[in-house]
Amino acid sequence: MHKPLPLRKLTFILILLSFITAGCAGQKTTGQASAPAAPQAVTKKVAPAYKGTITGVSEKAKTISIQVGPETKAETMMLRYDDKTTGIDSAKKGDSVTIAYEMRDRDAFALSVKPNLAKLPEGVTEIKTGELQALINKGGNLLVIDARPESRYAQSHLPGAVSISVEKLAKEMGAALPQDKEKMLIFYCGGPT
Repeated sequence: MHKPLPLRKLTFILILLSFITAGCAGQKTTGQASAPAAPQAVTKKVAPAYKGTITGVSEKAKTISIQVGPETKAETMMLRYDDKTTGIDSAKKGDSVTIAYEMRDRDAFALSVKPNLAKLPEGVTEIKTGELQALINKGGNLLVIDARPESRYAQSHLPGAVSISVEKLAKEMGAALPQDKEKMLIFYCGGPT
């Protein structure tokens, strides 16, 4: 038969277990160097941001406005900026941007203005202007395609480029592209967005 532990022994074991699991609160240093505590992970607070199109920048009032949301429900947000705001110098009306901001009193202050750059689909690579010029000069099996709206193509385009707008490509899909599947296709548009 199993005998219960005396209360005194049980109390001693519980106190000993609490010191083992929690440690002693009043530890004294003995003059010996101890290992530094493991660094605590610092979580960086992410600033809220607006993503949309700049509708205006006023240097005099130090404000920037951005249209956010889908076209049918778009709202224009007004933010202030100061000398610490990064990217404000290159921001202009019509640019697609992301503006990180913080609230100061009741005003939203822009911290940074960054262009929204297009992400290339898998299997598509970027080609630099010099590389394109070398390919054209070499006369390789390639087709340069202007993906801007046809009205922009009509105003001006690269020599030898054909117009296949994004809208036309979305409607016609593969039928808009050349039959020769060995031909390198090089698309260009109006900018990085």
